[in-house]
Amino acid sequence: MTATFDTLTLEIRDLVATVTFSRPPVNAQNNRLREELAEVIDELGDRSDVRAIILTGAGKTFSAGADLSERPTQDPGRYTAHNRRVRASFDCLLECPKPVIAAINGAAIGAGCVAALCCDILVTSERGFLQMTEVTVGLAGGVAHVRRHFGESDARLLIYTARRIYGPDLLRMNVASACTAPEDLLDTAWTIAADIARASPSAVRAAKRSFQVTEGMSIYDAYRFEQNQTKALSTSEDSAEAMAAFREKRAPVFRS
Repeated sequence: MTATFDTLTLEIRDLVATVTFSRPPVNAQNNRLREELAEVIDELGDRSDVRAIILTGAGKTFSAGADLSERPTQDPGRYTAHNRRVRASFDCLLECPKPVIAAINGAAIGAGCVAALCCDILVTSERGFLQMTEVTVGLAGGVAHVRRHFGESDARLLIYTARRIYGPDLLRMNVASACTAPEDLLDTAWTIAADIARASPSAVRAAKRSFQVTEGMSIYDAYRFEQNQTKALSTSEDSAEAMAAFREKRAPVFRS
């Protein structure tokens, strides 16, 4: 199944959705793109025919950041409303109950970098790179998101210098899970998404919920939260099907 929006494209196949930034020439994020991204991710989070999501960019760019032509004025309330829209476009990725894989095919700059970092798993081509250019234009932002994936020294390097950090170094820094030739990027992302799609949907949702909830918890409280999730899952249809498949020596067929 495919669907087309003003600034995105959507394809759904075999329980995997691919969302592609499609706003030539560099997939800059304007208000319409932010609205459509939140709309489509929220919808995919609720759809039974989707178990994993890939986010990538059309052409040679993942997303070159915010569309500066829509930079808010200093009129009262304008910046506050703008910031709320920007947060929503990132929060939808963080809050989606299903895993989102960023397939970084080219430049991911500023807001594009943050969008990638809001995904669960990052894979990149050798030509893909992350860059935070805010300090070069008199702005600041993205530190909290950068810190979640980069070590402290590398996070500061990215923010303070506005350097491009390409795929091979992202792999070395343990920011990306894979670095591929450009022509292999989507296949690599698809393989990961397909592995997720074969797992128990309810268990995957619970695992993502654990990542969301326990990030700021002590290990004591975090593990107790996870044990409570495991207890709830133990009575689910997915758990019963997994046990039956194990006994019958067959692959499980999950429906939830």
